[in-house]
Amino acid sequence: MATASDPSAPEFWDIRFREGRMPWDAGGVPHELAKYLAGASGGGRVLIPGCGAAYEAVAFHEAGYEVIAIDFSPEAVAAAARALGPLQRAVRLGDFFQYDFGTIPFDIIYERAFLCSLPRRLRPAYRTRVSELLRPGGLVLGFFFYDASESGPPFGLGEGELDDLLKGRFVLEAEEKTYSSVPVFAGKERWQIWRRLEI
Repeated sequence: MATASDPSAPEFWDIRFREGRMPWDAGGVPHELAKYLAGASGGGRVLIPGCGAAYEAVAFHEAGYEVIAIDFSPEAVAAAARALGPLQRAVRLGDFFQYDFGTIPFDIIYERAFLCSLPRRLRPAYRTRVSELLRPGGLVLGFFFYDASESGPPFGLGEGELDDLLKGRFVLEAEEKTYSSVPVFAGKERWQIWRRLEI
């Protein structure tokens, strides 16, 4: 059974939001995402899982996307409501793995500190869920945390681990080092764009 010491439980994250212990919170939109959106056409559907304060929801919205952001922590959703003002209507309280998003697939799933918040045992479920929610040709894009440490959260990826997780369902289209990481991720994050294959 999940407890407040288990990062797969909402209570674990509620405590951190209440106490202001959020080292993953960049307080704004990362440079790499802003650069991507400046060259994007917009007009699709975006999902932000594990959204926290969901600053990026505004950036996607202003770029012409329909945005849904979700978090299973009530404290995180409250933080998003404070940060987003009128756009708080885009935020859902629920479990990414169980929530009913309807039948229209997403064009983009944005990754920032969600995958690395999940205990490693949930990674196969993550792969299955993003595959289900994205249209063929859709993108998983954002920041992926690479670190060999066994402890967490954040739970880092080993070299080749994400490739192994997503192979057969996604292909890596772009990758670059990041320069706007918060200290907890500094030097260990990569901006990546993965495209869902037609399967």
